[in-house]
Amino acid sequence: MFSKFFINRPNFAIVVSLIIIIAGIMAIRTLPVQEYPDVVPPQIIVSTTYPGADAKTLENTVASVLEEKINGVENMLYMMSTTSPSGLLTMNLYFEVDTDMAQAKLDVNNRVRLAESKLPDAVKRQGVEVAERSNDTLRVLVLYSDDNRYDTVFMSNYAINNILEEFKRIPGVSEAVVIGNQEYSIRVWIDPHKLSFYNLTTSDVISAIKAQNEQYPVGQIGQEPLEKNLAFTYTVTSTGRLNSPEEFEQILVKSNPDGSALRLKDVASLELGSEMIRITLTSKANALEVSDLLDQKIEEIKKGFPEGLKVDATYDPTQFVRASIKEVIETLLEAVVLVVFVVYLFLGNIRATIIPVLAIPVSIIGTFAGFYATGFSINLLTLFGLTLAIGLVVDDAIIVIENVERILRKEALSVKEATIKAMQEITAPVLAIVLVLSAVFIPSAFMGGLSGTMSRQFAITIVISVAISGLVALTLTPALCSLLLKHEEEEPIWIIRKFNAMFDYITHHFGQIVQTTIRFSLFNLLLFGIMLFAITKLMHTIPSGLIPKEDKGTFFVVSNLPAAASLSRTHEVNIEVGNVALQHPSVIKVGGFSGSDFSSKAYTTDAGYSYIKLAHWDERKEANQSIEAISKEVIQKISKTKEARVAAVTPSTISGLGVAGGFELYIQDRANGNYQQLETYAKEIVQKANERKELRSVRSTLSSSTPQYQITVNNQKVKAYGIEIADVYTTIQATFGSVYVNDINLFGRNYRVNVQAKGDFREDNKNYNDVFMRTSDGNFVSLGDLVSFKRVINPSITKRFNMFPSAQILGETNVGYSSGEGLKIMEEIAAEVLPNGYSIAWGGASLQEKKLLETGNLSFIFAIIFIFLILVALYESWMIPWAIVLAVPFSFLGAELSVWLRGLQNDIYFQIGLITLVGLSAKNAILMVEFALQKLEEGYTLIDATIEGAKIRFRPIIMTSFAFIAGTLPLALSSGAGANSRHVIGTTVVGGMITLTLIGVFFTPLFFYLIMKIKEKISLAFKS
Repeated sequence: MFSKFFINRPNFAIVVSLIIIIAGIMAIRTLPVQEYPDVVPPQIIVSTTYPGADAKTLENTVASVLEEKINGVENMLYMMSTTSPSGLLTMNLYFEVDTDMAQAKLDVNNRVRLAESKLPDAVKRQGVEVAERSNDTLRVLVLYSDDNRYDTVFMSNYAINNILEEFKRIPGVSEAVVIGNQEYSIRVWIDPHKLSFYNLTTSDVISAIKAQNEQYPVGQIGQEPLEKNLAFTYTVTSTGRLNSPEEFEQILVKSNPDGSALRLKDVASLELGSEMIRITLTSKANALEVSDLLDQKIEEIKKGFPEGLKVDATYDPTQFVRASIKEVIETLLEAVVLVVFVVYLFLGNIRATIIPVLAIPVSIIGTFAGFYATGFSINLLTLFGLTLAIGLVVDDAIIVIENVERILRKEALSVKEATIKAMQEITAPVLAIVLVLSAVFIPSAFMGGLSGTMSRQFAITIVISVAISGLVALTLTPALCSLLLKHEEEEPIWIIRKFNAMFDYITHHFGQIVQTTIRFSLFNLLLFGIMLFAITKLMHTIPSGLIPKEDKGTFFVVSNLPAAASLSRTHEVNIEVGNVALQHPSVIKVGGFSGSDFSSKAYTTDAGYSYIKLAHWDERKEANQSIEAISKEVIQKISKTKEARVAAVTPSTISGLGVAGGFELYIQDRANGNYQQLETYAKEIVQKANERKELRSVRSTLSSSTPQYQITVNNQKVKAYGIEIADVYTTIQATFGSVYVNDINLFGRNYRVNVQAKGDFREDNKNYNDVFMRTSDGNFVSLGDLVSFKRVINPSITKRFNMFPSAQILGETNVGYSSGEGLKIMEEIAAEVLPNGYSIAWGGASLQEKKLLETGNLSFIFAIIFIFLILVALYESWMIPWAIVLAVPFSFLGAELSVWLRGLQNDIYFQIGLITLVGLSAKNAILMVEFALQKLEEGYTLIDATIEGAKIRFRPIIMTSFAFIAGTLPLALSSGAGANSRHVIGTTVVGGMITLTLIGVFFTPLFFYLIMKIKEKISLAFKS
């Protein structure tokens, strides 16, 4: 017998356990720590700029061209394109979680290159960037001067030249940019009046810059081959690019034979301009590790700051991650204390309690070595798994020690002999329990997608810890039993004696109740049928979701002003948001962006958003200090202004999964309609959604009513004057938009040179009359004479989802309602509003939730199938396993009731809890069935064997169940950061174990008895 070896050699058993602990400690030192594993679909972002182009032009000439080539790239989930009035196109390509992103980036890059020939020349010159990057913001830093000695230009300049490049070198950082103009450039502000006075055009200025700010290769003197042999060869260099704004001002625009000259500074003013630092991550970067490196780099950089320059973080999502992990670790320690207490309560003496308690550190610490071997990290999911495992890992040891003590009380054997006999009886059930619990979780480890990745972390954690605990139960536990247990123990304390007396009384009556249950089997089977109906009904009643909403300590206030509102108006609204928010005692910091769309981060003057950072969770324990209550109060106060529409938005529960918390819906136009019509339907959906009590902050990001001018060039007149049509558009773009000419070397870097008219000449369409072009005969004609204008209404920002023009609708559910309810309501409203030719699609977390609803039940089905098959192999019977499998519904009833009564939802954590309960239900039933079969072999009648087997295993079942409940209870009752997730999984498992323990223990003997009866009748029928 395997265990006998370790009973005879206890030091060997102790050494094995110590090696497991040491391996675990070594693994802990090297394992990465993060909030979640890589569960967020990774992204590749394709971006480019079309200077001067409006959103629709960019959509038609660039976005659609790129989408056509990129569509269908391997493993892509969906793609979304955003075009902005600043001429910026951003395409977000989302891929399956396990995609090789290096290969995906290569595939996308190749497809982009195929599309480049069809792109406008201006876009080709700018280039198309393909980057693996997450939309997840790691940190938002603000540079400020506490004594106002530095202006924003100086601070931006300092950040770009001394800070950003340092941040970009940190592993895991994808992008570090100064918000506003993303990088410095030489801005040439031309004066059209001066140009006309000097008989110059905008094209003349551009040509002069191109000619005199260029790096020209000029070869060598004495370069081979030569007829003569020269002693030296000299490399010749030219002056090359300019290196300062002052040199730029000296560019010659016009030069006369008499020596007089017109320089760039005479017809234009030059400015070096840019402004808050945003740092984003690569797709699969570990936010905590990168954050730690970032903090170290900030401390290093701060040493070189000029006096009076400060840096602070206005947004840091890793604070929530650290607080959540800290709370889970505290919960884990509380679980250990409660489990030890329950074990002591049942065993009644310190010596006996030490034996199963020692299984906890061996199994839990040893599991970290398993993490290292499987490439896992220390994250919320693995820590949840370890917390549940605390109650599981003592089970096997409890079963062993309880059986040893039972034999010592009943038989005149030495402690060593009693231990050997106990292990002969208990080895098979222990192995069966380990196999069954592993079988429950292994199928979920092979599920795909986000839910499969999350389940895999949890499942493998349980499997590793249970496997180690099984090994401990067969090695260390029996060895310690033979060393520490005695025939005669000291009399336990009063409370233990009273508890034992009470439990003996309950055990005696338990056998009678089991007998009565079997006697009234038909009535009890009817009750079982009613219970199955209730389980099915409850499963459809509990609202569904992906993961619970969490108070992450920060929320956003999104501001939308009337279409085409100026940036100064948006900035005033953001200042008001900050002033109102800071009046709340729980708000400690506010930072905002003016001129940026929240969902797409595209530049638009009529939108902005603010970060509202709250006090630590320990300081916000009252109901009116929750993030929902605070955001509602702040929004009510801000909404009194009629200047802007404002909405409170919470961050996504899983960082990087979606734009924000809540749902993300896209209305797709498949009927080739227009954006005005699409907006009409989107507004109707938003209106109906906001009338529902379950939803809040529902809004559409599409605004097709932005006033614009449509310009038409009179081609006939342009040709009559001998002017090239392309030159007309270049002049328009350079004057009223911006033209990228070439680059300048500055501060050891390359910066762009952009040409644009001064602000005074871009205020009105009448300013077109101030710009002149040279005709073929050398005369000049006003640009206003060559073009005409028409007032039109167009979207300022357009979105395309999977190649179709789309309206993005974002929103959240109110407190007390799940995200699944929100998705269902939005689908109902969309079906009511949208005509043929329009469809809906989900993005972000909403898409993952829909996938979970479609595949969530597969893990339960496979778990039960695996258990059944293993039990068939164990008992060599296709009927006996049914007595064990039929115990599962009792745990489901309690899990669903407790979750429903507490107002929680059916999400990933609920499903993980149910899978755990499948294994625990089978474990308890195995103990009863195993001993009932042993009694049958000893010659007991079926009814006596059933009752005796139930009575023998009643105490260890109750003991292990209570230990598990005690270990899980801290999860269900926890508070602080990330508490909602702990509530779901804790409530599910505690509720299920209570009903399994209080009801299931009576029905398992009944099922065993009835199945064995049926088996006897079938055997007799075959014999006859």
